[in-house]
Amino acid sequence: MNSQIDSPINQPVSEDWHSQEEPNVKERNLTVNPGDRIADRPQNIEEKAKQVAVDVPDITGDWIKVPTYFIVEYPNGEKKALHHIKDAKEISDVIRQARVDENGNRIWW
Repeated sequence: MNSQIDSPINQPVSEDWHSQEEPNVKERNLTVNPGDRIADRPQNIEEKAKQVAVDVPDITGDWIKVPTYFIVEYPNGEKKALHHIKDAKEISDVIRQARVDENGNRIWW
C-alpha cells in the first residue's frame, strides 16, 4: 500500500482574511444582510424567485428559510415579485385580501 499522494489534498477551511479576493460583508460596511440586497442589475421573476434572504437554524434547531422575494399571482394572471422588506406593506395587503372575502369566508382569490 502506497501512502504517498501525488497531488496535494485541499480541504475546505476558512481562508485568512488577507488572502480573500474580495472584501467580506463586514469589510464592505453593508447595512443589510446580503440576502436582503436588491441586485444591481435587472432580474427576471424566475431569478428573483430563487433568491434566499435567510437560510439558517434558529435557537430551537428548526431550519428557517425565507425567500428574498415573494412571488404573487393576481386574479388577472399577472405575476409580481415582492421584496420581503421593500414591499412588506404590499405583501401584507395581499395576505389580508387572500384571507377572507366580503362574506368573511377564507379564500385565495
